[in-house]
Amino acid sequence: QVQLVESGGGLVQPGGSLRLSCAASGSMFNAMGWYRQAPGKERELVARITSGGITNYADRVKGRFTISRDNAKNTVYLQMNSLKPEDTAVYYCNVARVIAGWVTVTEYWGQGTQVTVSS
Repeated sequence: QVQLVESGGGLVQPGGSLRLSCAASGSMFNAMGWYRQAPGKERELVARITSGGITNYADRVKGRFTISRDNAKNTVYLQMNSLKPEDTAVYYCNVARVIAGWVTVTEYWGQGTQVTVSS
């Protein structure tokens, strides 16, 4: 059974930083990443990374967010810098088995962690 344990969300002022972590157990996945969903909006990709280190970022977070993973710990991280109020959302960890072109074969979701950017 796959379990995902997320941590690191919270309240931060604009311009601040947060680091999210997601530890997976029960299986290995070649893709790990983060999605987010703001109130009244659809869930959207933030960033994802393969076991080989290939990354994919949403345009609106490029240059501010960095995704990384520790394959030995089966854990993915999201370092979020220069946070903006529009980054406020519930952030969901996603782990998946993907094939070429990021086509998802199997995926699992975490329970979500709230990130609020406000002064």
